[in-house]
Amino acid sequence: MSNFKNLRVWIRAKDLARKIYELTKSEPISSDFAFRDQIRRSAVSIACNIAEGDESGTDRMAIKYFYTAKGSAAELYTQLLIANEIGYPDKKSLEVMVEECEAISSMLFKLIEVRRRTTNDERQTMTTNDERQTTKGKRRKTNGEGLSR
Repeated sequence: MSNFKNLRVWIRAKDLARKIYELTKSEPISSDFAFRDQIRRSAVSIACNIAEGDESGTDRMAIKYFYTAKGSAAELYTQLLIANEIGYPDKKSLEVMVEECEAISSMLFKLIEVRRRTTNDERQTMTTNDERQTTKGKRRKTNGEGLSR
């Protein structure tokens, strides 16, 4: 297994999901079943997609999952704003969770950029190596043709 459990963004996303579950256990959110379930799914999706992306095996696939996690963070952010606007109590907790969504989204952006650079660096290295092999192959062929003529 990869080290997704060591990623600070995964730890924060997992903790946020736990806080969302705690928040949604109390009234009136707990009685609004559709909203409660949706906000929980969004929260859990962030941490799950980070873990799945880190385990996917390639930076390219990881980036895809990290973008999905970023989308889930935006979804949760929106749901928390709506909860605040429709009068769900505990505004302080909602504000803290909105700020946490913003922080997680920012961390995901930075993680995506790092993984993208790694992917580009690997691609650049592969291209350079391919060019070297092609150049060597052409030299051999040219030398071989020169000798056979």
